[in-house]
Amino acid sequence: MRTFSYTSEYAEREPTRAEIDALPGVTVVEFGAPWCGHCQAAQAGIAAGFGLSPNARHVKIHDSRGQPLGRSFRVKLWPTLVFLHDGVVLAQLVRPDDDQIFAAFASLLGENAD
Repeated sequence: MRTFSYTSEYAEREPTRAEIDALPGVTVVEFGAPWCGHCQAAQAGIAAGFGLSPNARHVKIHDSRGQPLGRSFRVKLWPTLVFLHDGVVLAQLVRPDDDQIFAAFASLLGENAD
């Protein structure tokens, strides 16, 4: 059994959409910025959500205007969480509260965790 977990650090390199779509299993892509107050406020809930599903992969992207990965998911506000299973988008949450985050992890990841 593989184990992934929450990461507090933004990726140094933005992956391509093809790289994200090719990831096996459950992946949560988080779009935000380190200076974003909404993003900072959501971190405790996001971290707790990964505690519910340790087999989920977390890809944390420092998004900004014109970045191709964020635009491919139509990200307009931060944080945006995109839940995927084998490259298929299952849910997308925009500025979620803790209850929405927990519900997404419980329903989507619990059913689709590898």
